[in-house]
Amino acid sequence: MTLSTLITGAVQLPPETRRLRQEVRDFLDAERAAGTILGRPDSWLTGWDPAFTRRLAERGWVGMALPRTYGGGGRGNLERYVVIEELLAAGAPVSAHWVADRQAGPSILRHGTEEQRRRFLPRIAAGECFFSIGMSEQNSGSDLASVQTRAERTDGGWRLTGTKMWTGGAHINDYAIVLARTEEAEDRHAGLSQFIVDLRDPHVRVEPIRLLSGEHTFNYFHLEGVELAADALLGRPGDGWQQVTGELALERSGPERFLSTLPLLIALVRQLQRTGCSPDQHARVGRLTARLSSIRQLSLGVAAALEAGRPADVQAALVKDLGTRFEGELVNEVREILPVAARFDATRGSFPELLAAAILHSPGYTLRGGTNEILRGIITRGLELSS
Repeated sequence: MTLSTLITGAVQLPPETRRLRQEVRDFLDAERAAGTILGRPDSWLTGWDPAFTRRLAERGWVGMALPRTYGGGGRGNLERYVVIEELLAAGAPVSAHWVADRQAGPSILRHGTEEQRRRFLPRIAAGECFFSIGMSEQNSGSDLASVQTRAERTDGGWRLTGTKMWTGGAHINDYAIVLARTEEAEDRHAGLSQFIVDLRDPHVRVEPIRLLSGEHTFNYFHLEGVELAADALLGRPGDGWQQVTGELALERSGPERFLSTLPLLIALVRQLQRTGCSPDQHARVGRLTARLSSIRQLSLGVAAALEAGRPADVQAALVKDLGTRFEGELVNEVREILPVAARFDATRGSFPELLAAAILHSPGYTLRGGTNEILRGIITRGLELSS
């Protein structure tokens, strides 16, 4: 892999996506008119609204890339891309189905048994089944191969013991896909497996981790001897590492890695339209927009690669590194372009309140989904191996 292949060329969206994009915008206009809360930074992480999710599902916009056989839309990754970037740009409350749609569904489709596909995929596509990620642990964040959660074989299946953390939505979602060690191995990437865990199991204990804003999104979740049937195993024993790395390409490359703070940029532009815009402010907004456009092209390149069935792990790491740094830098740039006191207690949706929300969320941008230092190592190794 050379630098020229790492950075893909411009991707042209299919012409039919223009009508789809307009349909989504019309839907969002109707939601605004109905009073649905929109326009929030980081809405894909904190905007948990199952009713909104079901309305999306009724239009076929959840599980879009899943096969029709399993209740999905049977559409491509690029069509799905158009829908989710419009939802993110609007700051729509999409976190209820986000993980299920983005990675749990595709992972079950790829690695699950036929029974698992028929059990979970139609409910995901209907907006009725929500998933959390059970990867990270204390001292095992970006270094997932060091996880301490254990799965031991029993007569009827498996027993899981351990603690996961940074599990978004574990207190309100239905299931989590949990990475656990099933056997010791000299190669620490071996001997890992994934399991589908019911978050309402009496031996699952959830403990909140609150954001700086006080919002309850993340959690510890303690697996205190959770008994699982044999069919809770996702994929084959020992294949967990390969399965997780496949998920991470989906987790790291999407528009949510550079559009989390776009509602703040939109609010800034609207504020400048009202108050007037100096040449310097105009130029700085233009530079932010140019950076946004370039990162979007990288992200679209990954979506196109996934559409074609090509691996894109390294490109996904590049998108996540560039995109999440941009998100945080956008917040700081906005504060300089329009010096206004950020106020979390200001009128909801006002510029000072959106600015405060973005500031309080910004420490997490470059951490979740793998720290940027780890991602740069992945990018460097990918270039070295291909040279």
